[in-house]
Amino acid sequence: MMFQHVFAEMNEILDEIALNYPAAEGHQKQELSRKWRLLKHMSDGIIEEWLTLEEKMGEIQQKWKPEEAASDLQAAELDSTAFVKGQGYYQLQMFTDAVKQFEEAVQRYPSSVLARLYLAMSLLNLAEFLEAAGHFEEVLQTTPNKRIRSICCNALGCIEAMGGRTDLAKAMFMTAYRLDPSLPEPLHNLEACLTDQGIYRFESELASLI
Repeated sequence: MMFQHVFAEMNEILDEIALNYPAAEGHQKQELSRKWRLLKHMSDGIIEEWLTLEEKMGEIQQKWKPEEAASDLQAAELDSTAFVKGQGYYQLQMFTDAVKQFEEAVQRYPSSVLARLYLAMSLLNLAEFLEAAGHFEEVLQTTPNKRIRSICCNALGCIEAMGGRTDLAKAMFMTAYRLDPSLPEPLHNLEACLTDQGIYRFESELASLI
């Protein structure tokens, strides 16, 4: 591909920095720092250009395909007492109580995508990042629904970003956007990553699934 040569050179420069920077001093250290800033600028520029292209492709794709129906969502758990209570607590931002109800719903309906997704979101709101990530990843493994997968990838990107792993976060946000270009949060979060704003969104589209 046409970009392979560019990325090969960028990787060579990055390897040079990783090898020499720890022991570098004076002019060499300044030069390596300059190369690092150049790489960072190029990387951010590539991401921004890629997003512009993906946004245009997404608009065209939306015209070609009808919006994917959430046909894999199960109805039984939506009427269960635990799930209904969990939703109530979630809307009141009483996330500890919501977790208890959604855990009960997941135990009763272990294959329920929505119950597990709400459980993961509740845990994320409580900053229980590791446990939340586990549930998001399990949802990703069990559903083909692109909107739900996009919501999960976006949430995982937020977890990576809040943990200071911005490169992984950017990759997850781009994946989320590619899965569902109509979801507004991935682009917002990617911009927050690029500008170091640190304000991430991950749940505004959750109610649209029901």
